[in-house]
Amino acid sequence: MKRVNDILAKITIEHLWIMTVMVAIFAFVNTHPIRPHDFWWHMAIGRDILTSGKIPATDLYSYTMPGAPYPSYTMFWLMEVVLYSVFRFGGAIAVILLQTALITSAYGFIALGSRRVSGSWRAAAFGTLFAAAMGFGNWNVRPQSVTYLYGAFLFWAVMEYRGAKTKRWLWLSPLVMALWVNSHGSFPIGLVILGCWLAQEAWNALRSPQAGWKSAWNALRFPLGILLVSSLACLLNPRGLGIIAYLRTMAGNTAVQNYILEWMPPNFNSLEGVIFYAGFLSLAVLMAVSPRRPDLFQVLTFCIFGALGLKYIRGVVWFGLAMAPWVALHLAELLKQTALISGAPLPMPRRKRLNAAFLLVLFLLAFFSLPWFKHLFPFTPQKTGLISIETPIQATNFLLEQRLPRNVFHDMAFGSYLIWAAQPAYPVFVDSRVELYPMTIWDDYWKLTIADSQWEQLAKQYQIHTLMLEPVKQAKLIAAADESPAWEKVYQDEQAVIFVKR
Repeated sequence: MKRVNDILAKITIEHLWIMTVMVAIFAFVNTHPIRPHDFWWHMAIGRDILTSGKIPATDLYSYTMPGAPYPSYTMFWLMEVVLYSVFRFGGAIAVILLQTALITSAYGFIALGSRRVSGSWRAAAFGTLFAAAMGFGNWNVRPQSVTYLYGAFLFWAVMEYRGAKTKRWLWLSPLVMALWVNSHGSFPIGLVILGCWLAQEAWNALRSPQAGWKSAWNALRFPLGILLVSSLACLLNPRGLGIIAYLRTMAGNTAVQNYILEWMPPNFNSLEGVIFYAGFLSLAVLMAVSPRRPDLFQVLTFCIFGALGLKYIRGVVWFGLAMAPWVALHLAELLKQTALISGAPLPMPRRKRLNAAFLLVLFLLAFFSLPWFKHLFPFTPQKTGLISIETPIQATNFLLEQRLPRNVFHDMAFGSYLIWAAQPAYPVFVDSRVELYPMTIWDDYWKLTIADSQWEQLAKQYQIHTLMLEPVKQAKLIAAADESPAWEKVYQDEQAVIFVKR
């Protein structure tokens, strides 16, 4: 009991601010269902890797591009194996718990880095909340999730070095980069973080009163060495140097740029876009009016990650992660003398009781957010269950049980689940591996989806005998198939409508 009292005596309102933000992140991710788009096909690859003992090199799952080279398999293989292994061990609950651990840990490192630069847990809470607001739209379960942890760790390690000259965590940078390059193609972001840090150290060395070659070398050899070894660690992947060519190909892929929402710039038609632009402008104003002038590291990260967020929706999460420490720092500088940062504490007995009560509420919120208790709460249909209602589980079961004729035309998101649950019986038309399919196939996909005047000729061209359609996105094709004497509706639920050719 004395130990508990001692702990409660040390907890202040400052700690409760950051605890509240972290519990909110923890609870949000815990209650977020697994969406199909970029999950199930990765699971299928993980299963195939563990079954065959090798990473696939060509397409195994579609009837439109069978046998086509698909180098992207080598970019995700590590997380695909991890996700499948976790799913095989504990099902959807285990996957959600892993996702919660990854996301919460990532924002935990951001909170620690924000506290390091600002000196205030309350300011760190606002910085972390800023990052979470920018990132929550990118918290779906997929290999990309682990990269937020890698990036957040590197940011924190740099903050520790800048604040206390602590080198030990930065020694782990090469290991982090070796893991990153085998988990997801966003690994250059890690090198950008280290490069910005090196630029700041070089600037400091040039401005030092003792500036000279020897002093500059002494100041730069550690960050330069870390960046060099971390860059070399990126070669520890199945493609070696070939990974550079892959990144160039992905960056210029027309289908990815044209058809995938997260590869488009954010706009004011979405909540995420409004939050990004509001946060971007607010941070620019905050840095401009702050008593502390931004240093080169802050300016570089603001410009680079700001540009990433302006160009791609999927870059917004990185802008939030990179900017959280600067939100905390400049907010603390502005409010340092006010009660928002430091104020007279309540009398000890009352403070301990209030803190204990608040901690109990946070604990209960975190505990009951765990997947086992999800059925106790009235979530919206989109949040109900462990697996998103977008996933065509029952329709796929019907497809398999009734042995409906191939080939199947379907919604793109359905393709991911069909790869997982219906192979090899039902190869897919397209799926979330967008860069695998040429623009001609994507053009035909959209012509079919919107029931273009030639849609039945296209169906004949691709030898399509079954339509498995999403009720909202493919409503026009559903209406056209209903009206056509050549098609018969054989199944319908809230997730999918199935037609077969007469």
